[in-house]
Amino acid sequence: MKLKFSLSLLLAFCIINLSSAQEAAKASSADSNKFTIDNCINKFDLNKSVKTAVGYQYWFIPQGMLEDGLTVKMSMAGPGQATHAPHRHAGDEIFYILEGTAQFYLNGKTTTGGPNTSFYCPENSEHGISNAGKTELKYLVIRKYPKSEK
Repeated sequence: MKLKFSLSLLLAFCIINLSSAQEAAKASSADSNKFTIDNCINKFDLNKSVKTAVGYQYWFIPQGMLEDGLTVKMSMAGPGQATHAPHRHAGDEIFYILEGTAQFYLNGKTTTGGPNTSFYCPENSEHGISNAGKTELKYLVIRKYPKSEK
């Protein structure tokens, strides 16, 4: 009798877990159908960039594409220019220099860096980036926007 009860309990447990696994697989399958090789590749196109007062920006992963708020954009600023004044905001931000020389500002201090240099800006720190060189400054901005800023 105990064996029959134990087997019944084990069978019920297996059925419940199988059902949960099937639901998880369906959700995962829906996400994998949402993103395809065609919509997961974004090649830079200057004609699709957004002109700014000091250059342009191009969104590789725009706001709203990913549910967690992660974004990636490339910004370009001309010599001696900054995309905006030092500021603060919720959420961490990372700059990655592709071309040119950047001046980094973080909480009252500055330094410079060139290609293949990253600059991490912790949440609510005062930070900024500007072009300290004589050529274009191109850099990636990687940021996860809080839901309230979308």
